[in-house]
Parts: sequence; C-alpha cells; structure tokens
Amino acid sequence: MSGFFNKLKPSSHKHSDSSHKSSEGEQQFTIQPHPAKTNDPRDLEPPQLGGGLNSNPKQQAFNTPGPYIPKQDLLQGVEQPLSRDELKAKSAELNKDT
Repeated sequence: MSGFFNKLKPSSHKHSDSSHKSSEGEQQFTIQPHPAKTNDPRDLEPPQLGGGLNSNPKQQAFNTPGPYIPKQDLLQGVEQPLSRDELKAKSAELNKDT
C-alpha cells in the first residue's frame, strides 16, 4: 500500500512547508476566454440532425437577402388600386340583401 503512495506525484501531497502555506491561504482566480463570437447561445451549438430550420443556415429567419422589390416591367402591368369611394360602393353592392 505504501508503494501506491510513493508513486503519486509530489504536488498531490500536502506539505507542511512554510512556502506552501502562504499560497494555500488565499484563492487565486483567472479569467478564461469565452469561445463565443456573438452573444447568441445558439452559436455554440453545432448543427443538429433533424433540428428543423436551425440545422441549415441558409433557411434561418435572419439569413435573408432582404425585401422583394419588383422590376418596373412587372409594376406597370399591375392595375391601380380602387379609391375609397369605389371600395365603399363595391362593399355596399356585395352586402345588400337579396
């Protein structure tokens, strides 16, 4: 049994030296770097199989090219919207009792 204790590293033994007592009395803390590049916790997770839309970055909600702006050719082919008076007249015609 004493052979086991002799094989242990000397740093794992508690020494009663005065040099070690001064460092044991006070704890020391260090700051470790965080692996995240953004503040979003989902960035730390790898893509998951069957994870829905989050598993494919091209389908995520905020990975869009922007609003759709139609070309002028398409806009010229669209009819003009009705005025308020025309819409009220159409609404009254559709809602009248038969």
